[in-house]
Amino acid sequence: MAISEGKRGLAHGSVTDLLALVTDMALPTLSKGVLRRRPRVVGLLENTGTEARGIRRLQALRQKYAGQAVLLSAFGRKHLILTDPAQVQYVLQQTPALFQSSSDEKTSALAHFEPGVSLVSDGTERQTRRNFNAEVLDEGCPMHSLSGPFRQVVRHEFGGLLSALQRGDDTHLSWEHFEAAWNRVIRCILLGTPARDDDALTAMLNKLRETGNWAFLHPGRKRLRRKFHDALQTHLDHADPSSLAGLAAQSPAQSKARPSDQFTHYMFAFDPGGMATFRALALLAAHPETLQVVRARLASGEDHADPLLRATLLESLRLWSTTPVILRQARIDIDWRGDTLPAKTQVVIYAPFFHRDDETLTEAHSFAPGLWPEGRVLRDTRFVPFSDGDGICPARDLVLMTGAMVLAELLGTHTAALQDPKRLDASRPLPPTLDNYTLAFHLTAA
Repeated sequence: MAISEGKRGLAHGSVTDLLALVTDMALPTLSKGVLRRRPRVVGLLENTGTEARGIRRLQALRQKYAGQAVLLSAFGRKHLILTDPAQVQYVLQQTPALFQSSSDEKTSALAHFEPGVSLVSDGTERQTRRNFNAEVLDEGCPMHSLSGPFRQVVRHEFGGLLSALQRGDDTHLSWEHFEAAWNRVIRCILLGTPARDDDALTAMLNKLRETGNWAFLHPGRKRLRRKFHDALQTHLDHADPSSLAGLAAQSPAQSKARPSDQFTHYMFAFDPGGMATFRALALLAAHPETLQVVRARLASGEDHADPLLRATLLESLRLWSTTPVILRQARIDIDWRGDTLPAKTQVVIYAPFFHRDDETLTEAHSFAPGLWPEGRVLRDTRFVPFSDGDGICPARDLVLMTGAMVLAELLGTHTAALQDPKRLDASRPLPPTLDNYTLAFHLTAA
């Protein structure tokens, strides 16, 4: 794949450019927590609209340097800021040949709780672990081979949640209610029914992720990491056949794939999946015409609504990226249209800019499920909610399937309205940040 056909070579950014990017892009991203969100900061960012500045900063950088990728130096390290979708695809499609997914920063952060995960592995180890993930997660299959048992889990947990709310004569659905049910679903899907009530396992991982937010600035919590992996391994050793752990136990690659680290990442990755699902519910509540279409399709069978539900989830991920920054690292010196990109350069892809660039995308700040035909993940485009290339998230279909099942369970018998409808006004551009922690809904049986 060719790099952008715009101006040749690399632009060399100034100290002023660097300071502006740190202020408008890096600090908001880091402050809200890269691996584990800080709820108060997320709320502050929504209230101030701060994250819109990052998009505007990239737009200004693109204009200043005529669409070139911009090379900057900071603390003895080279950073390449991409400003064109073709540049993004070049880097992602050349991973891992020219660019490593295991950047130094990413490795130091994930080492706090999953040092052997495929995302920060390289060479033969990376391929073995990635093949294991693809096999267990049914990568590329819209419906997982265990979709039947997983659907029953969703119905049990979220059907139970709805019943509990009705028994209490309460139609109020908060993030706290939703997250608790979501975590039970995820533990059952990953590890089986015995893990359903193991809240301590999730709590330990959350603490380790909070530590990982600090990357190399924190010495780590080795004792907690051992305790977490011992508990996780116990579940894996007693694999429920109707769970992903049961599939992993049958995999020929199990002995070499470090399953405990891979399953840690599955747990980690499903957390932002829950955020995206809750925000997708907010999008539907704010767009009642689409919500009516969803409910009509659900009335004729869940499968009829599935593509639109998945498209809504993808819109949630486009509008409010759960992975706002995708990092790659140049493996060797690379010819970049006549200039040399030095080895070890960290490549920075700021997803919100490519997803919500209102200078080039008409639907940038609006709900546009039509951008995702049949609710499918698009490849080789500007939209990278799950990354792309060989480093694309292998759980993308499983996450979308699970989120769509949860939305179907909630909306099959109820309609949803935002408790504070002013937060998402369909007649105005949607906000750059949506704080899922304070979202709440009124559910009405229908």
